[in-house]
Amino acid sequence: MASAGKITSLDPAQASTFDALQLLSALGDPLYRLDHKGDLEPRLASAPPQISDGGFTISIPLRKDVLFHDGTQFNAAAMAFSLRRFLRIGTLNYVVGGRIAAVEAAGPYLLSLRLTRPSTSLEGLLTSINLTPVSPTAYAKHRNQFLNKQFIGTGPYRLTSFQTQQQRLEPFQQYWSTEASNAGIDFINLSNSTALFGALRSGEVDVLLSNSLDEDQRLALHRLAKQGKLREGTGPALEIGYITLLSNTTPLNQPLLRKALAYSLDRQLMVERVSYGLRRPLRSLVPPNLQAEPITPWPSYNPQRAKQLLQKAGYCTTQKLTLPFTFRSNVPADKLLALTWQAQVERDLSDCLTLKLNSVESTTVYRQLGEGAFQAVILEWRGAYPDPEAYLAPLLSCSKANGPVCEEGEAAISGSFWTANGLEASLRHSDELRGPDRLHQLGEIEHRAAAGAAYLPIWLVAPRAWAQLRLSKPEFDGSGQLMLPRLRELH
Repeated sequence: MASAGKITSLDPAQASTFDALQLLSALGDPLYRLDHKGDLEPRLASAPPQISDGGFTISIPLRKDVLFHDGTQFNAAAMAFSLRRFLRIGTLNYVVGGRIAAVEAAGPYLLSLRLTRPSTSLEGLLTSINLTPVSPTAYAKHRNQFLNKQFIGTGPYRLTSFQTQQQRLEPFQQYWSTEASNAGIDFINLSNSTALFGALRSGEVDVLLSNSLDEDQRLALHRLAKQGKLREGTGPALEIGYITLLSNTTPLNQPLLRKALAYSLDRQLMVERVSYGLRRPLRSLVPPNLQAEPITPWPSYNPQRAKQLLQKAGYCTTQKLTLPFTFRSNVPADKLLALTWQAQVERDLSDCLTLKLNSVESTTVYRQLGEGAFQAVILEWRGAYPDPEAYLAPLLSCSKANGPVCEEGEAAISGSFWTANGLEASLRHSDELRGPDRLHQLGEIEHRAAAGAAYLPIWLVAPRAWAQLRLSKPEFDGSGQLMLPRLRELH
């Protein structure tokens, strides 16, 4: 099985890349997972979470028949050890948002979470593979530091070899649930799209994941699958592509200009030119399958309205707005989007707006984003767990605001620095609601974000995988992870 890039860590407290999380989903188990209907399904938990004390306590009964790969018993103490470790050193511990005050083993197989405030979205967080338990025995010397090249968990596979470019997974014979349908996985990491494409076409690899694959090669594999020459599986579309606009400095501190840019995007043209239609246009920050009824708060393409707003802001007559637009040099789709938008603006708004393209390597973009280095930059986001809150809070939450400017919080880290009066309180309030009331509140938050226009959603990306014909069709779970244990050879 092949994918792009290097895996430098399989520590669930540090892993954040698509490939690392994909491997962890085979090496470890979550407390719960989402089924194909989006419902919470117990895994290491033995029943749904029990909420008490006015929403301040969550009790999770655990399975009693689970072993770690080192043969030690999984229990509440082990789960508490792992959660405390994640909260202490996890690079993604911000997703908890300070909601967990204490983690206790209330009984041998009963985990208790004491919350700082009632939180309905925390149930979604419990599906995150980053919270998979690790053996307290194996990690005794790594309570406060990462263990990058080993993993001792409870999953259907155990890690038998770790190298930067290749990892070996073999079935765990004492696994508590359905055993793997194959004899193991060799996960190899190739350097570029051409190498990945060639490896699958030549038969060098059996299965290929679509992340980091160039769009034309993705289309070619899709067509081969349509012709019956490969097997293709598609997962839930949980990755969004969007543009962040710097709202705290001139010129984009003018809401009129941000709104004009929102009207200037021809998303349908972009998905056709960039992905040949394999991506879908998106006018929301939350993937539609996480909404009760899909909403589209961001405006559709309207160059006439964009021009009116630019004129109102003082452009189009004696001067044009020149906007630096940054794309990541190592993400092929970024460059194609940037060129498409630039050409579209030149066609429709040439007397008002010019895009000046800048190419920057992705690690530099991520490092400088929170410093306000980019007027406009394209990024993508995939929530740490499948819930609207996992998309909205990392872009909109703000712990310290000065008017419409977020000085501290996720909105500053994300590079927009945008907030609005009462927005943080609305986010907090939504996390106390359930069902339709919660989704309605989150929808209202999205409408406010669309009016602020500091983020411009572009498209929605579904994960794909292709397999040789002698293998079964690749299947994805509700969190968008390829279910490796279900891959099998056909006889």
